[in-house]
Amino acid sequence: MVLRILDRLEEIIIASLMAAATILIFISVVHRFGTGVPFLYDYLILIHISWAQELCIYMFIWMAKFGAAYGVRTGIHVGVDVLINHLNARWRKGVVLFGLLGGALFTFIVGSMGAKFVFELMSTDQVSPDLELPSWLVYACIPLGSYLMCFRFLQVAWTYFRTGDLPHHDATHVEGVEVSRTAPIAVGEA
Repeated sequence: MVLRILDRLEEIIIASLMAAATILIFISVVHRFGTGVPFLYDYLILIHISWAQELCIYMFIWMAKFGAAYGVRTGIHVGVDVLINHLNARWRKGVVLFGLLGGALFTFIVGSMGAKFVFELMSTDQVSPDLELPSWLVYACIPLGSYLMCFRFLQVAWTYFRTGDLPHHDATHVEGVEVSRTAPIAVGEA
């Protein structure tokens, strides 16, 4: 139950950040080019969105950190397994577990160093340039995303150790769309 909530929260955070950043970029572009239109200039010049670029950068950074954890959980994170797949089953399992545990260790170290950095920033008055957000809030994505990714590596490693299954992403699967496995799809049909 808790894992389902965490999975859903992870997906909601990623989708919300992506949608908000896209909308904000659209509004910013319309504003920038709309001020060049004489009859809109008087209205749009009153709206100040110089902070939009900074906020979009922060949203994409947060999205990338949580997206990496999502990638580990769903099996879409980058991995090179050409040589590993040619190993015998015993060696393959050991190498895959070593890689997963190495990923967990690395992300734990990055998360711990990020947490130390964020805690040190909390004692300063440093703020972001345009939004004037506390800098620790901006950088909090490093420990949060890294610890989540570490947890996902450990989750995948435990499942692989118990069952021998790794998560695999099916690029042809679309949630909510059922495809009949018996009816062939003809090439060139519209």
